[in-house]
Amino acid sequence: MKFPFHINAITYLLLVFFIIPISYPCLYAETKNEIEHVLGAKDAVLVRDLTRNKQLICINENKLLIPASILKILTSLVVIDILGLDHRFKTEFFMDKNFNLKIKGYGDPLLLSEYIPGIIAQLGGKFQTVNNIILDDSYFNSPIRIPGAAENSIQPYDAPTGALCINFNTVFFKRDKYGRYISAEPQTPLLSFVLNRITRSSLNEGRIILTAENDEFLLYTGHLFKHFLQEKGIKTKGTIRIGNVDPKRDKLILKYQSHFELREVISRMLYYSNNFTANQLLIAAGAAKYGYPGTLQKGIRAALEYSENHLGIGRIQIAEGSGLSKKNRLSANMMGKILNKFKPYRIMLRQNGREFFKTGTLTGVRTRAGYLESEDGRLLSFVILLNSGKNNSEKIMETIRSMY
Repeated sequence: MKFPFHINAITYLLLVFFIIPISYPCLYAETKNEIEHVLGAKDAVLVRDLTRNKQLICINENKLLIPASILKILTSLVVIDILGLDHRFKTEFFMDKNFNLKIKGYGDPLLLSEYIPGIIAQLGGKFQTVNNIILDDSYFNSPIRIPGAAENSIQPYDAPTGALCINFNTVFFKRDKYGRYISAEPQTPLLSFVLNRITRSSLNEGRIILTAENDEFLLYTGHLFKHFLQEKGIKTKGTIRIGNVDPKRDKLILKYQSHFELREVISRMLYYSNNFTANQLLIAAGAAKYGYPGTLQKGIRAALEYSENHLGIGRIQIAEGSGLSKKNRLSANMMGKILNKFKPYRIMLRQNGREFFKTGTLTGVRTRAGYLESEDGRLLSFVILLNSGKNNSEKIMETIRSMY
């Protein structure tokens, strides 16, 4: 390398290690060319060295693209900021003067049937007979339509949200050796209430969703509680219906707190890429920030404000919190800023060797984002947004891993 003026060795090294990287913000041209070869026009890749604060590879980094499920990383940041990592969701139980048991939900995404016997045990000997079971889901607006969720779907990833839900608003079933439908999980009875829904699915086994139509998933929650109450010897004489708690007249007999702190809820949501949980969390965060009833619009507002105020992101487009909708749009650069903020929580992501990552899949869309610990101890972040219908994310990751 020749210069038109005399420099000594030290000056040359300073030029190489400091001036040149500033002049060329995206380094490793050979790797960039190798990756560009397998990309389409609607694809983007960004790799950053978080340890040294350098961009290493950037291709179409400012193009707004569909993120799919990697959007859940942003949703996690928003919810952590509003609710706090030690937050526990609650469900309240009231008794009125007519011995009606009232159950009020606050959006707990991990209210599961295996915890109902413990809840009833906490209620103790406060009553021996229940008249009606009244379900209060007023903390969320109802119904909430999630963009991207298919109508008339039976798939768990399309499960509806609500303030009072159980088992992710799904039913898991199979057939026994006699061809009869039975529960596919020992902790959950198969109730006659859902048999028609299962029969209409035409499946021999699987997990299907309960819908918001005719309050199906909400009433199912009431029927499960009724089953476990009767199992404990508590008589239930009335009906199961929708209603509201009157805090001035109804007596609070139990404030149940979830077994899980928010950190565990988020970890499970990211690991299993649970769309239901992601939107439950976003709606609950919106309700906490702007007041109930929780709505998707309040959750989106919270996410947009967080993006602008904490990340410096102004053009992001958010339709819901799970990545299910193709109306969500962000750039690789935006996702890079999200990853920089999420760095302290990266242990919540799936891990494979040196990589912590989240993937996303929709029709024609493959995405991947996360962190890579380099061989020499640096922490890198990477974003792969493939919207061209090509499925080259693993090939791109192999190239990135081979370099670092």
